[in-house]
Amino acid sequence: MSRIGRKIIELPKGVEVKLEKNLITAKGAKGSLSQPIDPDMSVAIEDGVLTVSRPTEQKRHKALHGLTRALINNLVIGVSDGFTRQMELVGVGYRVSNTGNLLEISIGFSHPIMFALPAEVKVETVTEKGSNPKIIISGNDKQLVGQICAKIRSFKKPEPFKGKGIKFTGEILRKKAGKTAGKK
Repeated sequence: MSRIGRKIIELPKGVEVKLEKNLITAKGAKGSLSQPIDPDMSVAIEDGVLTVSRPTEQKRHKALHGLTRALINNLVIGVSDGFTRQMELVGVGYRVSNTGNLLEISIGFSHPIMFALPAEVKVETVTEKGSNPKIIISGNDKQLVGQICAKIRSFKKPEPFKGKGIKFTGEILRKKAGKTAGKK
């Protein structure tokens, strides 16, 4: 059996999960989310514990088993705790600021980039003297938070020689060696 699919999901206090045909809805302190699931997968909720099982050992069902469990787990974590990603702007003169959910990024182009974020996501910018400007994105939907971070990162990915660009906090970049001086 799938190692991930076999794991149980313990429902934290204050989280309510409803199962309707092919749709799972979770409600908690951070809001509510719903996720469609494959009709072949069966989900059971007993005594605050949620389990996912598959009908057969077919390759398709094995693949869906772990996926379904992971998606439901992300729903439960999202409505109880939420998800947060932190990004850094590495480079001289790189700046970031926000007004509500409108992000203004200056990363060396002739114009600042104005990026409007959806209402489901909260953004915070931190600019401390002596450190790189940071963007903190939080929300209850893991997929949406990750997609927004990927879009922001795509404006200027870290380049391999100096590492300048937008990167995730804690990300380790592999740098390339520069050109060597000509031989005489």
